[in-house]
This record gives sequence, structure tokens and C-alpha cells, in this order.
Amino acid sequence: MRIEPRPAPSRRLTLGVPVLSAVIALALAAIPLGFAGADILTAYGEMARGVFGSVFAFSEMLTRATPLIFTGLAAALAFRAKLWNIGAEGQLYLGAMAAVAIGAGAIDAPGIVLVPLIVVLGAAAGAAGMVVPAVLKTRFGADEVVTTLLLNFVILIFVQMMLEGALKDPMGLGWPQSAPILDQGMLPTLIDRMRVHSGLVIALVAAAVAQFMLARSVWGFRLRAVGENPAAARHAGIRVNRTLLSVAIVSGGLAGLAGVGEVAGLKGYLTADLSPGFGYTGIVVAMLAGLSPVGVVISALFIASVFVGADSMSRAMGVSSYLADLVVSMSLLCVLVGGFFARYRIVRSVRVQA
Repeated sequence: MRIEPRPAPSRRLTLGVPVLSAVIALALAAIPLGFAGADILTAYGEMARGVFGSVFAFSEMLTRATPLIFTGLAAALAFRAKLWNIGAEGQLYLGAMAAVAIGAGAIDAPGIVLVPLIVVLGAAAGAAGMVVPAVLKTRFGADEVVTTLLLNFVILIFVQMMLEGALKDPMGLGWPQSAPILDQGMLPTLIDRMRVHSGLVIALVAAAVAQFMLARSVWGFRLRAVGENPAAARHAGIRVNRTLLSVAIVSGGLAGLAGVGEVAGLKGYLTADLSPGFGYTGIVVAMLAGLSPVGVVISALFIASVFVGADSMSRAMGVSSYLADLVVSMSLLCVLVGGFFARYRIVRSVRVQA
């Protein structure tokens, strides 16, 4: 037996691998669920009810999916160019910090001016967090996996310092949190008395624009060319370093928008525990989506459904909500294995005897 590359993976195979991976992950998660003493069908029924059982439940899933779409897009676009952005978590916090710095009273303006300003500056702050590793990579050959990962911790420490200093809420009774964003600076909600906000609309528009740019624009062609073969792209006249820098700006900006949505659309102020790991989960979202912007939306909705449904199941049946982390982890493993078999096939060699 030998392993050889497939001539051209079919579109059905490429699209089917993520779906089959999610199904297999849910099936494998039933094993520890059964050992926990829960009825498997009832448990999955509670998960489904926790997501689709009411308008409130569905809106909570959309709320959880919003930052995952942003961070998933950030990872997907960067990874398509072979720029390994592991720093979306830190870039998220930079965007959130910029949002509260502007929206908590630094600028007195009506909402029609203040909200776009918060969104733009939040994206710019996130982009700045990715520009530094990109410059270190293109100018000095530094490994962006290391620099982006370590910057996450540096940025979080900086955020904690700011929450104890310049951004600290004087009315917060000593708690390390920022001053709240002004009411006119908050993103409008989409449904009355629900938490889902217009950041979801921005995320969906960003996914549509990213899909169009990848498929139909010169910039998207350059991005894909650099990701496939940087040497060939450079030989064809593409400025590889400039392309990588532009991808870094877009990727960091999208991650920054995730932070803007969390503070200006949901929480209203910044704390050091704003994100439960949205930046890292965005990598799983991107991989599960096959680095497709449209697939990122579907993948983010699936993972958000798993998390929200697992919380509901935990409350209803007393089963640990950490099952959601197990499903997400196994989904990624299944995608990696499925992606291997989508690109390669096992061929049985026939020995011919004389």
C-alpha cells in the first residue's frame, strides 16, 4: 500500500469533509456522554432545544457566533496566504480597548458619528496588533507563529495595566474594568429585549466581501498565489511582502472588530476576562470551514450552537458543559484527518510475480 496525491479533489469531497467531520465529532462525543450516565438521545435533544427551542435561545447562539465569525475570518484569510496568525485573541482585546477609549466619553458626538468611529478605530487597533509580527516576518524572517502567540500575553498584560490605570472606571468600586461606553456609542440590537446586536450584520457583510475579494479580485488572486507558492508568485511579479502586509492588516482588523462587538454591542465595558478564547476558537472555525469565508459563517454557527446547546444540556441534565470543548476539539481533529484523505488516497500495490 502507498499514499499518493489525488489529481484533483472533487468539490463534493472538499465540501463533504467538514460536514462529515462535525457529524463524526458529535457521534464520538456520545461515548463520554454515555459514560457520564446520560441518555444520549435526550442529551442531544436538550442541546437542540437550547439552541432552537425559542427565539431567545436562537438569539443567544447568534450572539455567541458573532465574534467567532470575525476571528474565523481573520484566521482564514491569513492562513490562505500562509501567514499563521495565532494572535487574534490579543488583536480582539486591542479592538475592544480602542472602542472603550473612544466610546467612553473621549469624543462627544451623536451615535451616527460615534458608532462608525468606534468600529473603524477598533479595527485599526486590531490591525496594528498584526502589523508588527508581519513586519518582523517580512523584514527579519521572524516566525509569526511565535510572535503572534507571545503578543497575546503581552497585550493582555497591557490591557490589565490600562484597566488599573487610564481606562479604570472611577465609579467601578475598585473593580478592574473600564468606564462604560456611552449609550449613543453602543451598537443597535437586532431584536428587542435580546442581546444579539448589529455586529452580526457587520460580520456577515465582512464574510461576503471577503468571499468576493478572494474569488473575484486581483488582491484575492495575489493572496492565493502567495499562499500556494511564494517563490513562483515573486517570479510572476507579485510583491509578496506587500501582499503579506495587506493580509495582516485585514486579518488583524477583523479580529479587532470581534472585540468592538463584544464591548460596544454586548457588554458595554472592558474587563480582562472579556473573551473566553474567541481568538483561539476562531482558528478551529477557519479550519473547519476549509478556510472559506462563507464556510466560516456556517462553521461559526455550528460551534456556537455546540457551546450554547451544551450549556443548556448541562443545566437540564447535570452533564458537564465541557462536552462542548470536546466536540470542538474532535471536530478539528476530524477535519485534519479528513483533509488529509481529501488530498491523498491510499493505493494498494499489486505485486506481479514473474
